[in-house]
Amino acid sequence: MTITSPHLGSSEAWTDAKLLFALEEVVEKELNRHLKVTKDWMPHDYVPWGDARNFPAFFEDGEAWEVGQSKVTEIGRTALVVNLLTEDNLPSYHHEIATLFGRDGAWGTWVHRWTAEEGRHGIVMRDYLLASRAVDPDKLEQFRMAHMSEGFESDNRHSMLHSVAYVAFQELATRISHRNTGHQSGDPVCDRMLARIATDENLHMVFYRNLLGAAFELAPDLTMQAVRDVVVEFRMPGHGMPGFERAAAQMAIGGIYNMRIHHDDVLQPVLRFLKVMDIDDLGPAGQQAQDELGLFMNGLDVEAAKFDERLAARQARRAARGLA
Repeated sequence: MTITSPHLGSSEAWTDAKLLFALEEVVEKELNRHLKVTKDWMPHDYVPWGDARNFPAFFEDGEAWEVGQSKVTEIGRTALVVNLLTEDNLPSYHHEIATLFGRDGAWGTWVHRWTAEEGRHGIVMRDYLLASRAVDPDKLEQFRMAHMSEGFESDNRHSMLHSVAYVAFQELATRISHRNTGHQSGDPVCDRMLARIATDENLHMVFYRNLLGAAFELAPDLTMQAVRDVVVEFRMPGHGMPGFERAAAQMAIGGIYNMRIHHDDVLQPVLRFLKVMDIDDLGPAGQQAQDELGLFMNGLDVEAAKFDERLAARQARRAARGLA
């Protein structure tokens, strides 16, 4: 669908309120498409309840957690905690998007539907981790309290366009992180659960990606600037959790999420689908943003190549010492 709004053609004419109104029809269309293709699923169906047993605080037969009880690899445990703590901040995420997008009409319906679907992810992941004794439950709860007590403020809360651009990339990043965690977990039950979550995240990405495409038709200069800003300054929403930097480094080395994955599997697919670098009806500000985006992506590719070399060298050293 091509959207035309001649009276709002200049960048100066667009405000968040006008963009929200202009995109309402697209949101309704994408919401209806989403509801047709999404499939309902039950979190409890993915949890190995037969593996569960009591913890010792109030039960005579309770058994304290030990790392040997976990079927999950070390990198899998690290990534699962990061991924779950990210999902745990859903109340803050809901507040952020409800404030930006509103609670009425198609926008509001989508906000509440998205929140309900995301809520399943935290439910099934926590139930799996506790039932299977995959991670230390005490540390997990301590991390949750610390992380949620800090709250969350989006880097893009100043702009609806920036927020749409951010979630288009972030939902795909989350999907990739969940999927790779499943592959690296060493537990087929965990892999199956995270594959189900990743399917949801992909559908969320498609919703926001298509919405971002409509924004490019409406306000190409402003949207290009928003995409440039978001790509250059991108941070995952869990960046404020305890020990995030160390965990992120471990996940990068472990092949769950790193610069190469971020460039090849997250940024590039969205940019290619929307043909962002091919858009030519831009004013000076939009053209500058497009040029800067291209330069950044080239630089990120170079840095990712350096990371790949360092990672390969590390793996070679470990192999020479007989380490996995």
